[in-house]
Amino acid sequence: MTTNSVPDRPVTLYDTTLRDGTQGENVTLSLADKLRIARMLDEYGMPYIEGGWPGSNPKDIEFFKAARGMTWQTAKLAAFGSTRHRSNTAANDPNLRELVAAETPVVTIFGKSWLLHVVEVLGATPQENLDMVADSVRFIVERGRELIYDAEHFFDGYRDDRDYALATLRAARQAGARTLVLCDTNGGTLTDELVTIVTDVRGALEGDTEAAGGGAPVEWGIHTHNDAELAVANSMAAVAAGVRHVQATINGYGERAGNANMVSILANLALKTAHKLVPAGGGALEGLTELSRSVAEIANLNPNDWQPYVGRSAFAHKGGVHGAAVAKVERSYQHIDPTAVGNAGRLVVSELGGRANTRIRAEQLGHQLEGVIDPKVLSDLIKQLESEGLAFEGAEASFELLIRRHQSDYRAPFTILDYTCLVEQRAGRELLAEATVKVQVDGEILHTAADGNGPVNALDAALRKALRAFYPQLDLVHLYDYKVRILDGDSATAARTRVIIDSSNGTLEWSTMGSDTNIIAASAQALADSLEYAIWKSGGELLRRDERHFTTASASTAATSTTGR
Repeated sequence: MTTNSVPDRPVTLYDTTLRDGTQGENVTLSLADKLRIARMLDEYGMPYIEGGWPGSNPKDIEFFKAARGMTWQTAKLAAFGSTRHRSNTAANDPNLRELVAAETPVVTIFGKSWLLHVVEVLGATPQENLDMVADSVRFIVERGRELIYDAEHFFDGYRDDRDYALATLRAARQAGARTLVLCDTNGGTLTDELVTIVTDVRGALEGDTEAAGGGAPVEWGIHTHNDAELAVANSMAAVAAGVRHVQATINGYGERAGNANMVSILANLALKTAHKLVPAGGGALEGLTELSRSVAEIANLNPNDWQPYVGRSAFAHKGGVHGAAVAKVERSYQHIDPTAVGNAGRLVVSELGGRANTRIRAEQLGHQLEGVIDPKVLSDLIKQLESEGLAFEGAEASFELLIRRHQSDYRAPFTILDYTCLVEQRAGRELLAEATVKVQVDGEILHTAADGNGPVNALDAALRKALRAFYPQLDLVHLYDYKVRILDGDSATAARTRVIIDSSNGTLEWSTMGSDTNIIAASAQALADSLEYAIWKSGGELLRRDERHFTTASASTAATSTTGR
């Protein structure tokens, strides 16, 4: 770590995965996904989380409504939006009203810095744009919100007309903005030029008493895109040039070539510089790999094996000179200890390493492996299961069950003996799906059947119908998301699939998984794990025999509502 110069102020990280990240192609998050990632980022220690643009779509309005009922440990939630429309006043602009209605402590507004956009895109005059910036910032600040101003296309605008780009920043600052974020929106600025511009802008505004806005210091920010593959480098260079507010997305998700990768920036700052983070993120650094992969799983995207710091291949070494050296001295071909970020080093041929990551992940979930299973044995088992298509990142409940099943007092709460799923489509009739399940619980065997709007839905209903007589607490469990990933697309319809199911009982939320070349079999694995986890976490108590009531009523109330599963 660098120690020759200790920075004057800590660096604040601002995560915009839930807004900018979702603009990436093939990145789609449901409302439940967004809430889950927000909670994950907050628990990790992210100081700012940009939740979305409430003026742009109903999902983001619902997100902020739901977020108001959440307890935030470290994060300030930000709503994002644009300056007012040129034909509106701030008070009657729908976008600004939605930003206020979101009731977040922070509001981030972007405005135009580039005359190309002002004149040819917005159809406004240069002065109209300055008024739009000032009016919008003032409207939010007067309502007591912390205001962050994103100067969109700033570096392109600066190259086109330096004086006008600076004038937009002055308008925002005079209206009350205290955080001014310089955005490389098109992602094409080279690092040396970016540093030159940042340095010039800071000098111009910090020495400008007219733009001082009451004398409060400016918090300078940076927001970069990766079109020239320089987003992380440019963000780090901006910090070295005095910027103390950094915006980025987990795994670099974002439009076109993506945004700056928050994972790499966080690790770089914590491990490679003397900068302090707000809050001190170093204490949670070993959870960085899990955070990265879990967000990928929730977004239903394959984790990038080659991603720096957290990728599966980030500390992988083939045989030969590298492999022989690493086997003797692990740091000989590694720039950091991989366990510092929750990853593991390995030799590709011999599969060296992995137990530390397994132990850390188990401890993070509240499980001690001592006396239950040797970490190496568990690590080897996980490797075997992952080679068969499972992936425990993003499916923590299945991982916990794996540990639980090795405990000496473990007793399976139920066993699925067999099941059948039928789907029938006849002319003039709606699709019919039916499942039958035979389960054994406490020495008793129960055979049930149920209909559904798809084979997985019917299987879920039949299984619950059988188990609710023994475990009535399962009535509280509902499935709220279901994802299917094709693992080997070259096999076409014979491909192995992975199913991830997200469930909740109103108090807890958990994810389970299954993998098979048969999608119904993969779904059955994930469903069984989900219900077993619910039984375990609710105490696992069976009803006494004299209390059990076996119902023949329809199981539709226990069925999921997702069409066609």
